[in-house]
Formats: sequence, structure tokens, C-alpha cells
Amino acid sequence: MSKALSVLVVGLGNMGLSHARAYHGMAGFEIAGLCSRHATGLTTLPEALAGYPRFDDYAQALAELRPDAVSINTWPETHAAYATMALEAGAHVFLEKPLAETVEEAEALVAKARETNRKLVVGYILRHHPSWQKFVELAQGLGKPLVMRMNLNQQSSGDTWTVHKHLMDSISPLVDCGVHYVDMMCLMTRAKPVQVQAIGARLTEEVAPEMYNYGQLQVRFDDGSVGWYEAGWGPMMSETAFFVKDAIGPKGCVSIVGVDEGTDKMASDDIDAHTKTNALRLHHGDLTAEGRFARADSMITMDDEPGHDELCLREQIFFRDAILEDRNLDDHLADAVNSLRIVLAADRSIKTGEVVRL
Repeated sequence: MSKALSVLVVGLGNMGLSHARAYHGMAGFEIAGLCSRHATGLTTLPEALAGYPRFDDYAQALAELRPDAVSINTWPETHAAYATMALEAGAHVFLEKPLAETVEEAEALVAKARETNRKLVVGYILRHHPSWQKFVELAQGLGKPLVMRMNLNQQSSGDTWTVHKHLMDSISPLVDCGVHYVDMMCLMTRAKPVQVQAIGARLTEEVAPEMYNYGQLQVRFDDGSVGWYEAGWGPMMSETAFFVKDAIGPKGCVSIVGVDEGTDKMASDDIDAHTKTNALRLHHGDLTAEGRFARADSMITMDDEPGHDELCLREQIFFRDAILEDRNLDDHLADAVNSLRIVLAADRSIKTGEVVRL
């Protein structure tokens, strides 16, 4: 492999630290520095990361280090501006979702990546999970139209609730988490979204009056497929059926058997619970002449069941290879803008009470 790519890691929360651990341990990257608003004063960094140069100011870090790549894992309202600065400085960018706060900002960012001839990879972690890849593949074999049902409710408290409240200063659960699962729906149906409607509720006075901490969207595609997604954050949220992931088609359905159905029940705000699966259940809808099911359900257990840090490593391998192999990321970026367009339309529907046509 050629000389390692120098990378500046910006944002040292859960995702930033996971990505930093990936860069630290993998071939092809070397960490040039770590940056957050209070990076120089941090005393809680993992030992493996504690020796890297630290910066409290992002612009200063970019100017001094001149990295080959920048990994942006900051609050959503900074994503578009920080990524633009990195691209203009000549760096490739790994950007945690969402791509931006508006579709217009997202499209401008994609255009900037093309203009600067730099790679821009968006952190859609589920795309790198073998079970979710299989889930999409099986859903695509169920015929059309598809009915896709997904949710991720998080009964959060303590530090997690503090993080959720901070996120809701600028972004709702429906947008922040929804881009992942709407992206999966788009991969399953590979059709054009045409209509979005949504409802939401503000269940706490700890968030701004114009914000909601529970939301549900419905999206319709031009092939007749429909999708439903629900997300809520806070200490009041129910942990009953917090993890619903299934797709239904004319030939049957496929569902992720979530961790709450197994022996190792995980809390809904545990970050590993958001990706971990026990198995996939494939239901065959064909009937015998007597009207009974012709086949029993198939249970598919994946040997490769990566944890959160392993998934972050796989994301960074994808980022590295996109740079070194000069991969075309047009579809990747079009999908990122498309899923953002859907969840932002849902946000608009909640605030206006109107159906949004795309």
C-alpha cells in the first residue's frame, strides 16, 4: 500500500471516538490530529488516542495539519460548513449523517466534492452490516409493491438524554435516525419517492416549543411501495417493540429478529442495539391447494455479526478504498441526498400539517 493518508478527526463523541479508534488500528490511515471544542483539555481519551496532537479550533487544525482527509463527527448544524471547509482545503471527507440541514446545502456539498475532485463519503453505517445487506437482498426478492415498516425508539436518560436534547436544538429524531432507515427502504425498492406525510408530538418541555421528540413518517414510492418509520427519544419512551424492521411483498415478508426477542435483551438507547440482529426470518407466502402455507419460515443466522466499532472500521475501509481506488461515488451521494429529502419532507409535514409531494 502507498503512503498512509493523514486524517484529522473532528468531533470526539461516541461516533468520533469510534472512527478515531478505526483509523488508529487500520492500514492506510494515520491520525494527524484530533479536534473538538475542548480537545486540549480532555482527560478521558482512550490511552491509544491520548498522544495525538489536539486542537480546539477546527480552522486552525486544517491550516496547520493540511490533512489528506477529514472525518467530521460533530453536531449536525456544523456538517455542511465543516465539510465545505475541508473540501476547499483539498481534503477528502468522511461525514457523519445527516449530510446537511437542508436539501439545498446537501446538493451544494455534493457539487463542491465534484468541483474539488475530492471523495465525500456519508456515514450510513447500516450499509456496511452483513445482516442489513442480506435484509435488503431478501426484501428485493419479495416482489412489488413493498410495505416497509421500521422504527427506532430510544428510552434515554442520563448522558444519553443530555446528548439527545442537545441534538434536538437543531434536529429531530425523525431526521437524525430516519435517514438510516429511509435509506434502507430506498435500497429495497429502488423506486422514486413521490409523497411524504408525517405526525409528531412534543412529549417534554425540555425541548424547544417548535421541536418534537416523537415522530412518525409515511412515504409513498412511484412503484406503489410504501414505507413507515417511527422514532422517539426521551425518558418517557416505551421500550416495547422499539426495534421493528420488516418488509412485506406479494411473495411473503422478511424481518429482522431484534435483540429484544432473544436472550440478551439490550436497552433501546444502547448504540449496539441499533444495528445488532439475532437472525432474519423469511416468511414464504405461497399456499398449497388446500390453502395452507406451502413452506415453513426460514431462519437465517449470519456468521458475521459485527459490533459498533467493527462497523465503524468497515466504514473507514470503504472511505480509504474510495480514495485509493478513485471509486465513483455518484450513486452513494445521490442516495444520501434522496434519503435526506424524504426525512426533511416529513419534518415539514409535521410542522405544516400538510402532505408533501416530492
